[in-house]
Amino acid sequence: MKQLIVIAFFLFTGNLFAQTPCDYSSNVTDSIGTYKSTKEYLMSEKIFAGNSSYIFYSLALTDGLPTLNVQLIQKSKGFLKANCFDKNSKLFLQLNNGKIITMIHIDQENCGTMLRDENGFDNRVTSGIFMFMKGSLEDLKSSPFSMMRIKYLTESEDYVIRKEFKSELNSQVYEPDTYFIKNLRCVE
Repeated sequence: MKQLIVIAFFLFTGNLFAQTPCDYSSNVTDSIGTYKSTKEYLMSEKIFAGNSSYIFYSLALTDGLPTLNVQLIQKSKGFLKANCFDKNSKLFLQLNNGKIITMIHIDQENCGTMLRDENGFDNRVTSGIFMFMKGSLEDLKSSPFSMMRIKYLTESEDYVIRKEFKSELNSQVYEPDTYFIKNLRCVE
């Protein structure tokens, strides 16, 4: 009887900690190389006074090099300030264990694209690709993070990363603080 209880315990706890399968938006191997990218995940959402901004992450693996794709979407009927990425842009993540992870932007300038929707809103979509520094992947796999700072071409902006929130955009629940813990395995 004791053995049956032990076996049942391990089966039950194994199911609790089972990892969800990786969800890719792209997974291509051809004569040029390999590329796979996870689906975009909402990390930050701000909606106030008719203005909204969203930050999405996705992880990519290009010929063995893992990167973080960051997409910023701003929506407003008023003026939208351009936050540009350039070769000096950085992304800083403050982990809950006290460490700060620095990621470097690739050498490509991007100030976003403006689009006007059918409701008269201006939308700016800005994308950036950041490279992981040596040794940072292990730290990101082991600790949640609570703050993000993005250094743009002309200024820096801080974002508080919530443990959990329900998006007003699509009513889904997101857990951004553990994004790397749950998803880095998908690009290794």
